[in-house]
Amino acid sequence: MHDKWIALSNTTLGILLVTMNSSILLIALPDIFKGIKVDPLAPGNTSLLLWLIIGFLLVTAVLVVSFGRLGDIYGRVRMYNAGFAVFTVFSILLSVTWQTGTAGAWWMIIMRILQGVGGAMLMANSSAILTDAFPPHQRGLALGLNQIAGIAGSFIGLIVGGVLAPIHWRWVFLVSVPIGVFGTVWAYLKLRDTGIRRLARLDWWGNFLFAAGLVGVLVGITYGIQPYHGHTMGWTNPWVIAAMAGGVAVLVVFCVVETKVADPMFHLDLFRIRAFTAGNLASLLSSLGRGGLQFILIIWLQGIWLPRHGYSFAETPLWAGIYMLPITVGFLLAGPVSGYLSDRFGPRPFAVGGMLLTAGTFGLLIELPINFVYWQFALLLLVNGIGMGLFAAPNRAQIMNSLPANQRGVGAGISATFQNSSMVLSIGVFFSLIILGLSHSLPGTLSSGLVAQGVPQANAAQIAALPPVAVLFASLLGFNPVQTLLGPGVLQQLPADRVEYLTGHTFFPSLISGPFASGLAVAFWFAIVACLLAAAASLLRPAAPSADRAPARVEDLAPAGRTD
Repeated sequence: MHDKWIALSNTTLGILLVTMNSSILLIALPDIFKGIKVDPLAPGNTSLLLWLIIGFLLVTAVLVVSFGRLGDIYGRVRMYNAGFAVFTVFSILLSVTWQTGTAGAWWMIIMRILQGVGGAMLMANSSAILTDAFPPHQRGLALGLNQIAGIAGSFIGLIVGGVLAPIHWRWVFLVSVPIGVFGTVWAYLKLRDTGIRRLARLDWWGNFLFAAGLVGVLVGITYGIQPYHGHTMGWTNPWVIAAMAGGVAVLVVFCVVETKVADPMFHLDLFRIRAFTAGNLASLLSSLGRGGLQFILIIWLQGIWLPRHGYSFAETPLWAGIYMLPITVGFLLAGPVSGYLSDRFGPRPFAVGGMLLTAGTFGLLIELPINFVYWQFALLLLVNGIGMGLFAAPNRAQIMNSLPANQRGVGAGISATFQNSSMVLSIGVFFSLIILGLSHSLPGTLSSGLVAQGVPQANAAQIAALPPVAVLFASLLGFNPVQTLLGPGVLQQLPADRVEYLTGHTFFPSLISGPFASGLAVAFWFAIVACLLAAAASLLRPAAPSADRAPARVEDLAPAGRTD
């Protein structure tokens, strides 16, 4: 009895730590780049910015299945404990970064990737540990609390980063150290491994092919949203096309190899379990719908709404995180309740209802004016968080309940891979849709608006020709976009009153509102479609809890006629 609550509290702390760190840099990036003396908007530095944001997500997506498999073989608690220690060590190394310039940025990127290795070890095994520790009738509540803490952590990270970075950018990384040390010691002393181990040889070919294929796809997405040879994005870049096509091809080869080896990295037979397949498909689609939401809301708040309501651009990163808190409150309200109720009534009504509710909020966000009334925006974020919370807990519980006992680690890893990979894909899709919307009308709007305020035609045309991603990143980083784009040379040629207006709170937000609104509507329509498809996938799952019917071993899976 006591051990299961130890497992819940420790694994929830671990997941909260990982997901908080997945977003903690978003608000803190201006102070971090200032601290290491790097201009993230300078030509050639866009890659540094993207890798510092996405590198952590990419490595957790790639490695969770492998670490889940290792947990099944050598012990889930052992792998989880090691993850806490690895995460803590690289948090320390990030905080003591001594280099500056490009070298300092690459050091931080490498340390973030290695910190993500520890995060993958934690994520891969936490759900399996809880599934081992809790009886079937309580797993929905336990996994729900764990899942919601994880999702909420990504929004809590925004606040923590925004508060600590102005004090000193090193605190953004140091804050994880005492939590990591405490969690490591606590897990080592108190966690007990109650899962079923299955001794097996490591599937080296499977691990290599899976990692190579997924890295190819995700790296292609990362570079696809960057400008390329005069194009607003890099989707026509031959290297991007080759990376994505090659990655998909390698993943196909991986699937073939997994059917041939004696001890595969994961059994493809797991996808014959209806609840497992439907749950992972729904998870992938829901993550596609909400993964890029965080970035889009931050840009909306920082680049438009907050400046128009009197906040300086330098203040907007922290306040953007604060104004997004209602979505976290929604998660926290709905997650535990839906997890508890799904243990009694089955996950399907909560998962389907949650996705439909989320899709509805995206539809209402489309109708919201760009310069909205805050209580309406906050209410929609709250309901959006409730919808996602209703879905997340029952969906994860159903996935874990459906797995054979000796495959829970790798099953949890597969689930985390679907979720983390689609988060990176979602960021690429949302950014691409916003940039497409901006590219049609922003250049003309920007050029005419600058010329009307006395900016020379040549300078205005040069700025208007810049890729829209430069404007988005300037807003994301809390820079004054016009001041950054024009530079002191042009501003010094203009009268003081024109300079004050151009760099003030109203000019840029008013200028970008129309073009941004068109891109925002397209992005939200994509999110609506993804959520509706996730609701449809949730309908494929069994209507009632199926934990008591999960096979004990993967070898006990029913032949092709029986799927759940």
